[in-house]
Amino acid sequence: MRVAVIGGGPGGLYAAALLKRLDPAREITVWERNAPDDTFGFGVVLSDETLGGIQHADPVVYRALQDEFVRWDDIDVVHRGRTLTSGGHGFAALGRRRLLEILHERCRSLGVDLRFREEAPYAAELSTAYDLVIAADGVHSLTREAHADVFAPRVTTHRCRYIWLSADFAFDAFRFEIAETEHGVMQLHGYPYARPSPDLPQALGSARAGETPSPSTRPSGPQNQSGASTVIVEMREEVWRAAGLDRCDEAESTERCAKVFADALGGRPLRGNSSSWTAFRTVVNDRWSHGNTVLIGDAAHTAHFSIGSGTKLAVEDALALAACIEEQPDLPAALAAYETERRPVVASTQRAAAASLRWFEDLGTYLDQAPRQFAFNLLTRSRRVTHDNLRLRDPGFTQAVEEDFGCPPDTPPMFTPFRLRGLTLRNRVVVSPMDMYSAVDGVPGDFHLVHLGSRALGGAGLVMTEMVCVSPEGRITPGCTGMYTPQQATAWRRITDFVHRESPPGTAIGVQLGHSGRKGSTRLMWDGMDQPLDDGNWRVSAASPLPYRAGVNQVPHALGRAGLTDIREQFASAAWRAARCGFDLLELHCAHGYLLSGFLSPLTNQRTDAYGGSLARRLRFPLEVFDAVRGIWPEERPMTVRISATDWADGGTTAEEAVEIARAFVAHGADAIDVSTGQVVADEAPEYGRSYQTPYADRIRNAVGVPVIAVGAISSWDDVNSVLLAGRADLCALGRPHLYDPHWTLHAAAEQGYAGGAAPWPLPYRAGSRTPPTGRTDAPKPRLSLT
Repeated sequence: MRVAVIGGGPGGLYAAALLKRLDPAREITVWERNAPDDTFGFGVVLSDETLGGIQHADPVVYRALQDEFVRWDDIDVVHRGRTLTSGGHGFAALGRRRLLEILHERCRSLGVDLRFREEAPYAAELSTAYDLVIAADGVHSLTREAHADVFAPRVTTHRCRYIWLSADFAFDAFRFEIAETEHGVMQLHGYPYARPSPDLPQALGSARAGETPSPSTRPSGPQNQSGASTVIVEMREEVWRAAGLDRCDEAESTERCAKVFADALGGRPLRGNSSSWTAFRTVVNDRWSHGNTVLIGDAAHTAHFSIGSGTKLAVEDALALAACIEEQPDLPAALAAYETERRPVVASTQRAAAASLRWFEDLGTYLDQAPRQFAFNLLTRSRRVTHDNLRLRDPGFTQAVEEDFGCPPDTPPMFTPFRLRGLTLRNRVVVSPMDMYSAVDGVPGDFHLVHLGSRALGGAGLVMTEMVCVSPEGRITPGCTGMYTPQQATAWRRITDFVHRESPPGTAIGVQLGHSGRKGSTRLMWDGMDQPLDDGNWRVSAASPLPYRAGVNQVPHALGRAGLTDIREQFASAAWRAARCGFDLLELHCAHGYLLSGFLSPLTNQRTDAYGGSLARRLRFPLEVFDAVRGIWPEERPMTVRISATDWADGGTTAEEAVEIARAFVAHGADAIDVSTGQVVADEAPEYGRSYQTPYADRIRNAVGVPVIAVGAISSWDDVNSVLLAGRADLCALGRPHLYDPHWTLHAAAEQGYAGGAAPWPLPYRAGSRTPPTGRTDAPKPRLSLT
C-alpha cells in the first residue's frame, strides 16, 4: 500500500506512524508546507482515554509523551476577584512543538518520508498514484473544499474572537478568569504545558472545597516561577471591536491582553507565535471519504477549544483509521468502518463543545451569579461534567455549592421547594404536558385519571395535563381533551380531586390551555402524525393562510377581528372552568406551531395588519389572550407560558426575540416561562442531544430574571440536579422518563439515598420504597476446599 498524507499536524503524523508500524512494507509520504518547528498555538491537552489508546497502539510514542507531560488536577475560576478551586479533574498537557518533534522522530525511525516546506499535490492527483490519501490539512482544508460536492461541508463561524498566546511560567491549575472592562467582558483560558526547571521554586499547592487559596497554601500572581502556559484570550466580536483590538497587530494585541489580565499573570508579559485574532469555525461534513481519499482531524470536524478537543480528536481519528485499515478486508470497507466508528464519538464531542462555546459567548449573562454557582455553572457548561460527577471529583466544592443554593443537609437540589405566587412546590420535578389522544368528544376518561393520577402518586412536585383545547375546532385530533363543555369540566374535576385527595400532601396539578391553529384536524399520533383525517375534517384557522405542510394539510382560514375575539373569549371561558375544576396552575400554550405560537413566529405570521410585522405586533394577540386569561384566573394561583424559543429554521424566531417574548409575558403577569423549542414549521432542523433545549431556558432566565421551566431530553436525576444547581432553570419538566416510569421521582430519590419530605411515598406504596432484592448471584460463595 502506498499512502499519501496531506498535512503534518498531530493527526497526519500519528496516522503515518501507526500505518507504517503495523506494516513496514507500506510506502508512506507526509507533505507539510511549513518548516518542522513551525506551529500555531503552544500547549495541547490530551485525556487519559486518548493516552490509553496511544499506549496500546504505540508504546514508544506513549513513553516519549509520558516523559514530557505536565499533569494537574485543579481548575481555578476567578470571579470578580475571588478564586474558586475545584479539584479531581485530571489533565495532561505538553507543548505542541514537542509533540510534533516526538511524532517526527517516530515517523523517521519507522521509515516514513517526511517532506517539509513542500506543498502537497492536490488530492485528486495523489489519488491516482497512491492507494490511500489521508487529508489532514486542517480547518481550512483544500481537499475538503476541492471535493465539497461530495463531502458536503457546513462551516459555522461563531460570535467570539480569540487569540492564542503564551506565558513564560506555569499556572498550577487550569485557570478561567474574567475581566469586566469598559468595552465589555473578556475572558482568559490558561493552562500549563511545560514543567519548571528542577532547581526553581515549585507551586505550593491548591485550595480546597472551592475556597480562595490562602497565602500559606498558594502564592499570589503567577504560580510556578518558570515553565510555560498556554493563554487564550477571548471576547465577543463587538467587544473586540469596541476595544480597538481589531486594529492591533500581534505585538499590540499581546501587550494589551497582558495588561487586561495583569493580576492573573502577576505583571508578566505574554508572547505570541504568529498569533492573530480569529473567530472559531465549527466544521461538519456529511461524508468523510471520497474514493480512496479520507478526511481526519480538523479537515473532517472541529470542536471548540474550550473543551480541549482538537488534537485529541485528530489523534483518535488516526487510531481508528489505522485500526480499521488493519481489520477490514479492503479499503472501501475500512473507510466505511472508520466513519461508522468515529461519527457518533465526534457528534457527541461537537455537541458538548457547542454547549461550551455558547456558554462563553453568553458569559456576560452569568456574571451576577453567586461566585460558587458561577464556578459550578462554568464547570458543567458542556454537560460532560455533571453534579454527581463533580461530587465524586471534589465533594467539598460541590457541598459548598449546594449549601449556597439552599439545599438542606443530605438533600439533592431537585428536592428543594420552589414557590410560584401562592403555590409552593415541594420539589423541582414537573411531569411535562404530553398529548394522550385518548379522549372522546374532548372528555377525559378513566385513562386520563389513571395516567395523571399515577404520575401524581409518583412523587413529582407538579403534574401537567396535556394541551387542553378551548374549542372543538381548537383540537389537534378527535382524541384531544377539551375545556369547553360542562361534561369536560366535570371529568377534569374528578381528576384534580383524586390528585389532591390521594397523592402525598403538596402534589400540584396544572392545566395547559391551547388551540391547535393550523395544526388541527389531524389523525391520532399513531395513525399518522400531522396527517389530515380521512373524513370528518373541520376547518382550521391561523394567523395567516399557510398550511403546515403544503399539499398535505389544509390551508387555514386567516382570522379576522371577529374570529380573534371569539378565540380570546374561548380561552377566558376555559380558564374560568379550569379554576372551578381546582387546578393549581395554568399554562398558556404559545409554542410548537399551535395558534398562539403561529402569531409569534415570523415564518407563520405574514399578516400586514396590527397583528403582524414587528415582534411587538406579532405579540399583540397572544398578549391579549394572556391578559384575558390572567383576568379570570384566581390571583393567588400562578400562570406560566410555554414558548418555542427557536423555530430551528432560517428566518424564524431568534434567541434574542425569545428573550423579548418572555420579557413581554412577564410584564403582563406571567410567573414563569416554560421554554421549549421548534415544532413550528415542518422543515425544521433541530440540534437534538441531551438537554438540548436547556440553553434557551438558561438564556431567558439569566437575561430576564424570571423563573423558567427547562424541557427537552432531560432524562436523568443527575441532569436535573446539574441544571438547577448551575442556575440554568428553576424547574425541570420530563416527559418520556415519566412514560417509562410513572414513579420516576420517587425512584430518583431512592437512588440518591434521599428519604425526606420532598419525595414522600404514598402510604400504600411505602413497603416498595426499597429496591427489591435480586437473585443469589451476589451472595457469598460456599467454601468447597480446604485451601
